[in-house]
Amino acid sequence: MTKSKGLVVTMLLTAGMIGFAGCSGVSDEEMAQLESLRQEVNTLNSDVTSLRSERTRLEREIGEKNAKLEQCARDKEETKSNLEKLPK
Repeated sequence: MTKSKGLVVTMLLTAGMIGFAGCSGVSDEEMAQLESLRQEVNTLNSDVTSLRSERTRLEREIGEKNAKLEQCARDKEETKSNLEKLPK
Protein backbone atom coordinates (compact mmCIF):
# COMPACT_ATOMS: atom_id res chain seq x y z
CA MET A 1 0.00 0.00 0.00
CA THR A 2 2.83 2.38 0.81
CA LYS A 3 4.52 1.65 -2.51
CA SER A 4 1.31 2.61 -4.26
CA LYS A 5 1.16 5.85 -2.26
CA GLY A 6 4.71 6.66 -3.31
CA LEU A 7 3.86 5.83 -6.90
CA VAL A 8 0.76 8.04 -6.77
CA VAL A 9 2.75 10.92 -5.30
CA THR A 10 5.41 10.52 -7.99
CA MET A 11 2.77 10.41 -10.71
CA LEU A 12 1.08 13.52 -9.32
CA LEU A 13 4.39 15.33 -9.16
CA THR A 14 5.15 14.36 -12.75
CA ALA A 15 1.67 15.35 -13.92
CA GLY A 16 1.99 18.63 -12.05
CA MET A 17 5.34 19.30 -13.63
CA ILE A 18 3.95 18.61 -17.11
CA GLY A 19 0.95 20.81 -16.33
CA PHE A 20 3.16 23.65 -15.20
CA ALA A 21 5.36 23.34 -18.26
CA GLY A 22 2.35 23.18 -20.60
CA CYS A 23 0.65 26.29 -19.23
CA SER A 24 3.67 28.47 -18.76
CA GLY A 25 7.29 28.38 -17.89
CA VAL A 26 8.15 26.79 -14.57
CA SER A 27 9.55 29.24 -12.08
CA ASP A 28 12.65 28.54 -10.05
CA GLU A 29 10.49 28.52 -6.93
CA GLU A 30 8.21 25.84 -8.39
CA MET A 31 11.17 23.71 -9.41
CA ALA A 32 12.66 24.05 -5.93
CA GLN A 33 9.34 23.04 -4.41
CA LEU A 34 9.09 20.05 -6.75
CA GLU A 35 12.63 18.96 -5.90
CA SER A 36 11.84 19.33 -2.20
CA LEU A 37 8.78 17.12 -2.61
CA ARG A 38 10.82 14.51 -4.49
CA GLN A 39 13.37 14.44 -1.69
CA GLU A 40 10.59 14.10 0.86
CA VAL A 41 9.11 11.15 -1.07
CA ASN A 42 12.53 9.49 -1.22
CA THR A 43 13.05 10.03 2.51
CA LEU A 44 9.63 8.60 3.33
CA ASN A 45 10.24 5.57 1.11
CA SER A 46 13.55 5.02 2.88
CA ASP A 47 11.82 5.29 6.26
CA VAL A 48 9.22 2.74 5.17
CA THR A 49 11.93 0.29 4.13
CA SER A 50 13.76 0.77 7.41
CA LEU A 51 10.60 0.30 9.48
CA ARG A 52 9.67 -2.85 7.57
CA SER A 53 13.10 -4.29 8.29
CA GLU A 54 12.75 -3.45 11.97
CA ARG A 55 9.28 -5.01 12.05
CA THR A 56 10.62 -8.22 10.50
CA ARG A 57 13.44 -8.32 13.05
CA LEU A 58 11.03 -7.77 15.95
CA GLU A 59 8.62 -10.43 14.68
CA ARG A 60 11.52 -12.89 14.47
CA GLU A 61 12.57 -12.04 18.05
CA ILE A 62 9.00 -12.52 19.26
CA GLY A 63 8.86 -15.90 17.54
CA GLU A 64 12.12 -16.96 19.18
CA LYS A 65 10.93 -15.87 22.63
CA ASN A 66 7.59 -17.63 22.16
CA ALA A 67 9.43 -20.81 21.18
CA LYS A 68 11.53 -20.55 24.36
CA LEU A 69 8.39 -20.02 26.46
CA GLU A 70 6.78 -23.10 24.92
CA GLN A 71 9.92 -25.14 25.64
CA CYS A 72 9.92 -23.90 29.24
CA ALA A 73 6.28 -24.93 29.62
CA ARG A 74 7.07 -28.41 28.26
CA ASP A 75 10.08 -28.72 30.59
CA LYS A 76 7.95 -27.61 33.53
CA GLU A 77 5.28 -30.21 32.77
CA GLU A 78 7.91 -32.93 32.36
CA THR A 79 9.54 -31.97 35.66
CA LYS A 80 6.17 -31.91 37.41
CA SER A 81 5.35 -35.34 36.01
CA ASN A 82 8.72 -36.74 37.11
CA LEU A 83 8.32 -35.30 40.62
CA GLU A 84 4.94 -36.99 40.95
CA LYS A 85 6.53 -40.33 40.04
CA LEU A 86 9.06 -40.11 42.89
CA PRO A 87 8.27 -42.22 45.95
CA LYS A 88 7.02 -40.24 48.90
